[in-house]
Amino acid sequence: MEQTTLVFPQMVSEKQAARILAVSIGALRRWRREGRGPEFTRLERCIRYNVKSIESWLAENSSHNKSAADSQWVATAEGA
Repeated sequence: MEQTTLVFPQMVSEKQAARILAVSIGALRRWRREGRGPEFTRLERCIRYNVKSIESWLAENSSHNKSAADSQWVATAEGA
C-alpha cells in the first residue's frame, strides 16, 4: 500500500508576519479591513499567514513590478 505524505503550508502568526514585512501589526490589521495585503487564514480568532503567500505578495508588490501606468501617474503627480 502506498503512503501519502501531507505537506502543510508554513503558517506564521500576525506578529511574525508583521516582523517579516517590517510593518506594524496595526498596518496588517488595516490592510485586512481594506482587502489589501497578503492572503491570511482565520482560525477562530487566530489570524495566520502562509509564508508562501507573503512571498508572493511581496513579489507582486515590489517596485520592479509596477506598471507603466503607475510610473506615468507618479510623473504626472510630480509635475503638478
